[in-house]
Amino acid sequence: MARINLLPWRAERRKQRQKEFMTMLAAAVFGGVAVVLAASTWMDGQIEGQQARNSLLEAEIKRVDEQIREIADLEARRASLLQRKQVIETLQADRSQNVRLFDELVRTIPDGVRLVSIKQNGQELTLTGKTQSNARVSSYMRNLEASGLITNPQLGVIRTSDPREADRAMPFDFEMKVTLRTAAEEAAAGAAAPVPAGDAAAPATTPQA
Repeated sequence: MARINLLPWRAERRKQRQKEFMTMLAAAVFGGVAVVLAASTWMDGQIEGQQARNSLLEAEIKRVDEQIREIADLEARRASLLQRKQVIETLQADRSQNVRLFDELVRTIPDGVRLVSIKQNGQELTLTGKTQSNARVSSYMRNLEASGLITNPQLGVIRTSDPREADRAMPFDFEMKVTLRTAAEEAAAGAAAPVPAGDAAAPATTPQA
């Protein structure tokens, strides 16, 4: 006897396909969510790592900035110390130069000349005094020029003394301006000075046979 299936197979097949579709859809959604979570976790890890590197770089930058400030402070202190050292050396040189100046003024003054006052303005000196004659002042100027410390003597005026202050031994007043050489100028002048003939090396002589 033959059997006839009266069940709605088309509806059963449709339900089966819908069930399979929903299963695949759920799997796809689950897979997508898993991928998104994994990507989010990876991105969070990358962000945290970059933030840690940024924090390390910021800390290093702050440390370098502090070192730069310390170096700048040290450079400022060094410049200040060098400036103080230069001032002290200048004062010492000026003191030494003043001692030499008075020594040269006394050593080079000839008979018949007497200094009355000395005025200094920077490297320029104004000498005033009394003299027996113009020739005595000229001799004094030559002596000063040859001293090495003083240069460019210029006679400003020489005149007969005021009768109220007249000195029979030295009847003339004079005023002279001279210039002090700096240490560098003295060194340059000394290097350029000609060597005396006696100090030059004698030429070698060929012995006679």
